[in-house]
Amino acid sequence: MIELEGVPELIDPVMVAAFEGWNDAGDAASTAVAHLDREWKGEVFAALDAEDYYDFQVNRPTVWMDAGVRKITWPTTRLSVVRVGGEKPRDLVLVRGIEPSMRWRSFCNELLGFAHELGVELVVILGALLGDTPHTRPVPISGTTSDSDLAQRMDLEETKYEGPTGIVGILQEACTHAGVPAVSLWAAVPHYVSQPPNPKATLALLNRLEDLIDVRVPLGELPEDARAWQVGVDQLAAEDSEVAEYVQTLEEARDTAELPEASGEAIAREFERYLRRRDGGGPQPGGHATADGSDSASYLRDNPGGGRTKPQRPAKPDTEPEADADDEDSSEE
Repeated sequence: MIELEGVPELIDPVMVAAFEGWNDAGDAASTAVAHLDREWKGEVFAALDAEDYYDFQVNRPTVWMDAGVRKITWPTTRLSVVRVGGEKPRDLVLVRGIEPSMRWRSFCNELLGFAHELGVELVVILGALLGDTPHTRPVPISGTTSDSDLAQRMDLEETKYEGPTGIVGILQEACTHAGVPAVSLWAAVPHYVSQPPNPKATLALLNRLEDLIDVRVPLGELPEDARAWQVGVDQLAAEDSEVAEYVQTLEEARDTAELPEASGEAIAREFERYLRRRDGGGPQPGGHATADGSDSASYLRDNPGGGRTKPQRPAKPDTEPEADADDEDSSEE
């Protein structure tokens, strides 16, 4: 049950949600919401009843010690509110949890009831999928919606996806049927290095969110973490000539496909972001989906005994078509 006690009247609230699990390749989406919560010092004020939505044999509770007292943390979805300061302050309602195991319609109805009570004007759901994208290039971010008017107004793609979906797709459709404007932002994570964390994908999601809702997000150490991540993957890939060759093939395909996109509009968008960061001043504190909906394992993956295993030969999987930020089939659930 959602508790709304103690929540003040909100200013132009936007709900930003992310869920661990199938919709969260590299933990990129859930880490983005966690970053917002941490940077703006959000306080959890509500949580859904774990008994209603989670299979505890799939998502097990954890036991921990607090001043000598044993306590249990149950897997659930928690909600917090943060205020973004500046000339135009606004509130973000942050929803972060694990993809539910059951009763998805009831789960979405609870969140929508919450959004209605707080006067949420827009729901933005973050996700990440595995795709044929090189780690050396900018992370493709696809913005989709089921609302044709919203797609035109916010420069988004109207979703045409058909196939398996996760809670991100279900919640977006529930919002549409309830008349609540909703957008999904998807980051494409290289399928050959899918283990978390992926700070480069998290950073790309936050940059796109900034543009979408016109706020400036304090990025902290994320840019440096993203650079270090890319250097680390470069080193791992260089250890195997076949991996390096495959990455080069992806780079060539990506560069060829995106050459027309190096437009004045794209350059202007990046320059505007640079100016905001230079002049704006910081705000006040206040198994994963693939492009076709299938599951995929990583190639550069963690070694249980410590360190990394040597990459397997990354032959392009049949179930993973090339991810493209401008191709609708690669941007949905």
